[in-house]
Amino acid sequence: MDRHYIEVPGAGTHELPPLLVRMPPEDASRAELVELATHIVETEDMIGNLDAAVVEDRTLDLAIHLADQYLGLLAHWAWGDSVVEWIRQCEITFEGSGTLRNLLSRNVWPHAARSSFVDLLLDKHVQTQGVALDRAVGMRLTFRQPPPIDCCSNQFLFFLNGRLAGAAYQTWAQMSPDASAHLPPDRFHFEVHKLDQN
Repeated sequence: MDRHYIEVPGAGTHELPPLLVRMPPEDASRAELVELATHIVETEDMIGNLDAAVVEDRTLDLAIHLADQYLGLLAHWAWGDSVVEWIRQCEITFEGSGTLRNLLSRNVWPHAARSSFVDLLLDKHVQTQGVALDRAVGMRLTFRQPPPIDCCSNQFLFFLNGRLAGAAYQTWAQMSPDASAHLPPDRFHFEVHKLDQN
């Protein structure tokens, strides 16, 4: 992908705050999530008229799959929440630095948008264990708190959460359509720390 990078004054590397990734709390055990997902499968009538033994097996399979989808939603939300907080910390760092202050200013063109920080994470190849950062930020932009599994329909968990999160991120990223510049990855350094919330 062709990217235009902002010219950062000087030649040194700038230290950004660490990205503190708060992993989702394990309030509910996997067994409890499967039980709640089983209720979703049963109340949304996801299984047709089949033999009782087949219905029981199929219900359990679908419940396990729904629980996995929900755990993925939680992982994305946790990463997104951490990234949004990191962006706020980076903005404070930029504002406090005479060298970096104008890079985020709309009075200077091209300037970096808030989504430029997500692009910086991608350019730095931050390891996310399968979490898509754009979806993660989109999930956090959609939900201030992660929704409990019993608030999610099967349609949302199976099909909509990825589309919804992706659309939320794209809308947010395009709020500064004139900002075509990115932060040069070789000019910024930061560490990533994973924090358990148990």
